[in-house]
Amino acid sequence: MQRRTVFGLLNISKPSGRTSRDVVNRVARLVRPAKAGHAGTLDPLASGVLIVCVGPATRLVPFIQARPKVYRSTFRLGQSSNTDDVCGEIIRRPVESPPSRHLVRAALERFTGRIQQVPPQFSAVQIGGQRAYKMARRRQRFELPAKTVHIHRIDLRSYQYPELELDIECGGGTYIRSIARDLGEELGCGGLLSELERTRIGPWSVQEAVSADEVDEDNLQRFLLPASTALDELPRYECTADDLARLRNGRSIRPAQKPGEWSDGSRVALIDAEGELAGLAELSGVALQPRQVYLTRVT
Repeated sequence: MQRRTVFGLLNISKPSGRTSRDVVNRVARLVRPAKAGHAGTLDPLASGVLIVCVGPATRLVPFIQARPKVYRSTFRLGQSSNTDDVCGEIIRRPVESPPSRHLVRAALERFTGRIQQVPPQFSAVQIGGQRAYKMARRRQRFELPAKTVHIHRIDLRSYQYPELELDIECGGGTYIRSIARDLGEELGCGGLLSELERTRIGPWSVQEAVSADEVDEDNLQRFLLPASTALDELPRYECTADDLARLRNGRSIRPAQKPGEWSDGSRVALIDAEGELAGLAELSGVALQPRQVYLTRVT
């Protein structure tokens, strides 16, 4: 008789006030000795979608992190803080005339597209081998370099000074706290993040997410999503039994017919007859060269 190791993704709804590591540790206890890891940290203040990968699916974390993310955020203008959110040391910055809705909209347009963004001082960015937030707690002086991030869209949901509610779709590595800080500086009144919910990562939405406390040993398999969804943007190739044998031995696969949309260097998701992810390959000439193998069927 054959069984499968634990392999797949959990779409967890992280509550505000808990760390991403808390959620992962709870899942890790359920799946031992298999591994567990999350694909994209949420600050303790934030809530929403946290994708937890279990078993061999932990190797898919980079693919999930690269997916666009959507956040519902509330900014508080007229204030700033050392953490760029309400969790830090808040400085009030009163203004004679609050920025108009027109000015806010115009400023937001300058934050879309590919922009340069400096991460918050209290972040996990490394400086000389140290985490920035640890240096910031010690009140050390340092500068973080700007990096390029991609903001796909910013939709203004509501604005009644000082509260500004936005939907933001962005690429990986974006700090919403930095947008709040920089927008406040652009408007001349300061700004910080007061609430944040990640409503979507790629195809995974908060409406379909499950509470971390709801998952237990009895229902884990029911909530586990196919690992193949992490690669659903890639072309697929359904492997034959012979293909799987070759893949298991690290050998290349020669498809009977190469689909026209594949080009040399294309990455291809390899799927077994049951629809489970078997591996990731790269087309080289007429052969699919295995780059990662996820075969989880054991005896």
